[in-house]
Amino acid sequence: MSLDWVADAMKKTVPWVTTAGVEFVEVTPTRVTCSLPDPEPHRNHVGGPHAAVIFGLAETASGALALAAFSAEMARATPLVVRSEIHYRKLALGPLTATAVLTRPATEVTAELDAGTRPEFTVDCTIHNAEGTPTTEMTVTWTLKPHKPR
Repeated sequence: MSLDWVADAMKKTVPWVTTAGVEFVEVTPTRVTCSLPDPEPHRNHVGGPHAAVIFGLAETASGALALAAFSAEMARATPLVVRSEIHYRKLALGPLTATAVLTRPATEVTAELDAGTRPEFTVDCTIHNAEGTPTTEMTVTWTLKPHKPR
């Protein structure tokens, strides 16, 4: 099943994605890879992408993964970020790539939603520079918030 629609949906519903220039390289229900160019206005005082830009790239990849993994649940629940933890390991310079990976099977999360709970799931993100060197790691914890009955 093609998930090309995820990139289009992200660009239409999250204006920052288009403004920043995020591109979607790979989208599957368990893994998303996004890339980001290196325009000068994104840079910080040491010439690398600002920390907010790096965070935004990883959060965007994790959000696209949440949408890809749980698209069948969107009629009854909304994915929301609960918390994030980021570790800047090496100075990031140049264009970046973020890869987001679902840390447990979507079927487990959906089963919790089916049982009437508000499930949480984590997405691990690794940001690489153009040479493929990991520069940043981030974990994003998401929830599927059930819609209120009308």
